[in-house]
Amino acid sequence: MFGLQAGISTRDRYKGHRAWDELDVGGVVIDDISSWRVDNLPYGGVKQSGLGREGVRFAMEDMTEIRLLVVRG
Repeated sequence: MFGLQAGISTRDRYKGHRAWDELDVGGVVIDDISSWRVDNLPYGGVKQSGLGREGVRFAMEDMTEIRLLVVRG
């Protein structure tokens, strides 16, 4: 089962939010196509499509190593 993105078309905002609550996907786009994206927003899926996220924040996290330094006086 895949769950990358979903695109729905509706004039009823309640139905759009209900789709967001009920669909098991990485993103819901209301009144546009499911492949719509902006680079600084997270883009990715769940289930077998859930191999990570794309976007500036996630690229920075992927290229950053979290480290810790403790100095006791």
